[in-house]
Amino acid sequence: MREPPTDVSDAAVLDTVRRLWDARVDRVGFLPVGFGAHHWAAYAGAEPRLFVTFDGLEPKRSAAHLEAAYAGATALRDAGLAFVLAPVPAATGVSSVPFSDGALSCTPWRDGTSGGDLDLPWTAAALADLHATAVPPGLPVWRPVVGPHFADELATRSRPAWGPGPYSDEARRAVRSHRDDVARWTRRYHHLATAACERLWVPTHGEPHSDNQLLTDRGRLLVDWESLTLAPAELDRRTLVGAGADPHGLGADQEMLELFDLEWRLDEISQYAAWFAAPHTGTRDDEIAFRGLRDELTRPEPAW
Repeated sequence: MREPPTDVSDAAVLDTVRRLWDARVDRVGFLPVGFGAHHWAAYAGAEPRLFVTFDGLEPKRSAAHLEAAYAGATALRDAGLAFVLAPVPAATGVSSVPFSDGALSCTPWRDGTSGGDLDLPWTAAALADLHATAVPPGLPVWRPVVGPHFADELATRSRPAWGPGPYSDEARRAVRSHRDDVARWTRRYHHLATAACERLWVPTHGEPHSDNQLLTDRGRLLVDWESLTLAPAELDRRTLVGAGADPHGLGADQEMLELFDLEWRLDEISQYAAWFAAPHTGTRDDEIAFRGLRDELTRPEPAW
């Protein structure tokens, strides 16, 4: 996120990191990176030691789900996947701890860069290794992110005024004007979700795009393992196809690619609708969220 959380102080983050991860840490600095979670660098003197993440919790991602995903990442790293940058266990033995209304976790600090064009050969090879690895015990299992009545629920939610906030009226109008599209996407999504039960399921990262990769002087790493789930491989392969990979060359199932493209669209619409139905002030994060909502409502449907 580009803005620090309003209800979490740097002092509270520092105290928790010092008590549960590293007593040598003497300060933290908010990092305006990523979108969805909040991050800090934790320093001992001038040296950054930990990358701190504050994840919000919600029905689809409980504290238990988050901990299972992080534990799965540790198991994958221990199984030999050197590109997995897994969280550091806290003094309590778990990878994420209750904090404010969410959970705090830490990963080792690694200097590097992220973003830009996806390195297709590296990502395809890394995902092939990931998908071929034995399933860690207790790994979260994929399930649909919206219910079959999502369109009706969204229509009900958009009847009263939203906000207040600078994007509330325009966001509400955009959602209401695409009700039929949302209903059609939801019906197709649940049809394909049923078909997914007959496919092979493997460990999947969930969002292996370039912003979740870190290029270091020792090689490239995959980060942000909170979305680790047992699912059809197309949950990850969709990212490769979106970056120009041939789905046939990947052995990708086109129906499953469609499933996870629809999932991304519907999940984004659901989250951003809730965002703008609530009060907001027009921050940089609000601007990014509004652009995301508009894009998912209007982008062309891929010809899988």
